[in-house]
Amino acid sequence: MYADELTDSMEKAIRETNRRRKIQEDYNKEHGITPRTIQKSVRDNISMTTAEDISVEYKLEKNENLQEVITELTDQMLQFASSMEFEKAAELRDKIKELEKLL
Repeated sequence: MYADELTDSMEKAIRETNRRRKIQEDYNKEHGITPRTIQKSVRDNISMTTAEDISVEYKLEKNENLQEVITELTDQMLQFASSMEFEKAAELRDKIKELEKLL
């Protein structure tokens, strides 16, 4: 923690951290445990997204209402965002901005 002065809440948090650390250290000594850093590849947990995965294309038919198309794409964008597919949502956002220029 960084501050010019130590507040009561900071002091309380530090005391609690030190108390818990002491309990953990005592447990480790009693059971012969030596803490060590985990060895794990970062890429094991992160799935990479390629440009092919997020390609979104929409062809506008002449008889389609542009505002309805924008509303439909906005709904799809929000669905992607709520399911944490942010790359796809961003791609749709860009397409919506392009279509809004045509209004």
